[in-house]
Amino acid sequence: MSERRAALVTGSTSGIGLGVATALAKAGMDVTLNGLGDAAEIERIRAGLEQEAGVTVRYDGANLMQADACAGLIEAAIGAFGRLDVLVNNAGIQHVAPIEDFPVEKWNAILALNLSSSFHTIRAAMGHMKERKFGRIINVASAHAHVASPFKSAYVAAKHGLYGLTKTVALEGAQFNVRCNAICPGYVHTPLVENQIPDTMKARGMSRDQVIQDVLLAAQPTKEFVKVEDIAGLALFLTTPAANQINGAALNIDGGWTAQ
Repeated sequence: MSERRAALVTGSTSGIGLGVATALAKAGMDVTLNGLGDAAEIERIRAGLEQEAGVTVRYDGANLMQADACAGLIEAAIGAFGRLDVLVNNAGIQHVAPIEDFPVEKWNAILALNLSSSFHTIRAAMGHMKERKFGRIINVASAHAHVASPFKSAYVAAKHGLYGLTKTVALEGAQFNVRCNAICPGYVHTPLVENQIPDTMKARGMSRDQVIQDVLLAAQPTKEFVKVEDIAGLALFLTTPAANQINGAALNIDGGWTAQ
């Protein structure tokens, strides 16, 4: 088994998750990728990152909407590398609609993936991390863990819940050198954000440019999207000894959105 640290990042075939997985791999960790996408493209990403970083990169297509699959994802990662040091819960989906029109199936899906999957992966990993007296759990939440926006009832509820889960896990792991923190980004130009622009245009009767400037970036004083690399750098920092006493925190990386 490898003596390198091992990490698992959910939702890591694109966007924020891929950025975080890339940063961890380049820092010398073996990495398990997980997410959706074209099989050939995922293999290209996996092989390319493995070659570039000089570590082992594996892919697991576990369906995070299912509790047993989440547990199996953790078990397979530990089985492959003999350890799991870093767990990054990043997978998420979004739907934008007024609450009276919000589809129940969308509510259930968003809560399942954006919140419950993190419970299931942490539940499966916690005993291993406690036993080894080391673990770094990072939950990618959102500025919406602190504040709300119209038409995002499920997403806001899930992200508020994810921060609550983060604090609870931080307390339970504190004396076992298991740290749990949340990263709370503002708007990042990822596929998740891009895909919600048409729904927001429809819900608000706006053009694409209006949605970007008057909705997405309106709350961010810097008037800039957060970069994937910014989030990846923060996630990597949370795995280092310098962050050992950061526990149960919600680290905002939102251009000042939640300072208002």
